[in-house]
Amino acid sequence: MRKMVEKVVRVVFSPTGGTNSVASLLSSQIGEHDRQIDLTDAKLDFSREEVTPVEVAVIAAPSYGGRIPRLAAQRLAQVRGNGARAVVVSVYGNRDYEDCLVELQDIAQAAGFRVVAGVAAVAEHSIVHQYAKGRPDEEDVQKLLEIGNDIAKFLQKDVPFQGLTLPGNRPYKKDFSMRLVPRVTSACTGCGTCAEQCPAQAISHENPRMTDKAKCISCMRCVSICPHHARHPNRFVVWLAGLMIKSACSKRKDPELFL
Repeated sequence: MRKMVEKVVRVVFSPTGGTNSVASLLSSQIGEHDRQIDLTDAKLDFSREEVTPVEVAVIAAPSYGGRIPRLAAQRLAQVRGNGARAVVVSVYGNRDYEDCLVELQDIAQAAGFRVVAGVAAVAEHSIVHQYAKGRPDEEDVQKLLEIGNDIAKFLQKDVPFQGLTLPGNRPYKKDFSMRLVPRVTSACTGCGTCAEQCPAQAISHENPRMTDKAKCISCMRCVSICPHHARHPNRFVVWLAGLMIKSACSKRKDPELFL
């Protein structure tokens, strides 16, 4: 039986769950999962969160138009890395992750982590659901488990840290992603589930039917968790977005590992 890394900390921004699924699969092979720092939790003081030097961090975030969501970047930058080794993970909806891995690497290293591996993987698109629907699927699961095992073996070698070259560009591409504020339908009961769990705190607690458009990051968590299915994005805009990225999403992309 191979020796596992003692403790793995997941540092994850995953509004609709796909990114967390990928991070969990990788973590299960890298070591014993100890805890998670949830970058979507607006109630946390991220300046008080840290990873110890003996832990390994799996840092995962989705691609929003080829960039890390600004809110995720701001919160990750506050977490103290203390020289801990880190695996950065970009999860995208089968279009392209573009500059996400290098941006994650730069933020993590500035926070004090040593980035030793990078992974790009696919999960169902959070807005245009027909792309990568149902992923990570069984084929993804198998590949991600293999990748996690490869990372574990690499970590056990304890090679001197020499830096890691990841695909992407510096300077990063322009920070642009679809701004799509979900609409509220008559099915809304005002239960407040969406307001309580909104990563950006863009939904009013007093009146959950009200959304601050300037704060909303179009992450679609409110859509995915509403118990009454009372929130949805503009269907015409979603259809148009689907047409725009159809060519880029037509060919299946598989998980990639960079060591």
